[in-house]
Amino acid sequence: MVRACEVCSTQFKTKPFFVRQGWGRYCSKKCQYQGVKKGESRQCHECDKEIYRAPRMIERSKSGKYFCSKSCQTRWRNQLYIGEKHSNYVDGKSSYRSVLSRAGMKKYCRLCKTEDRRVIAVHHIDKNRKNNKVENLVYLCHNCHHLVHRYPVERDKLMVPIA
Repeated sequence: MVRACEVCSTQFKTKPFFVRQGWGRYCSKKCQYQGVKKGESRQCHECDKEIYRAPRMIERSKSGKYFCSKSCQTRWRNQLYIGEKHSNYVDGKSSYRSVLSRAGMKKYCRLCKTEDRRVIAVHHIDKNRKNNKVENLVYLCHNCHHLVHRYPVERDKLMVPIA
């Protein structure tokens, strides 16, 4: 039996049994996908990539934002749910490590300039561990961190502004 495709009107052969079952409406899988497609194109909220979303996915979206992948969705969620908004937030006393990385501070020792991430620690300039403002935090290697805490000369070197 010869039929015309419902999408592109191309003539193709199909079995009468398929027609009786309600199949045999499209000439190829590509046309079948185009014929069934009822959703809309949307932009990824993070990377602006164009993506297709089925009507049910559009209807179920709580935020009204759409993402092309889990990594884009995670990037968005990690910017939104930080600090007190995070579900695991307790008191914020140990959040100082992430404060510097979110502020875009390059991870190297302020005194000896080493970039070995294995030995980098965060130092509170005013020695108040509850003051987690970016201005009060600085990266130091373990050796320089020890020196700053024990020797006033090293502490004074840290207070000199970066050129």
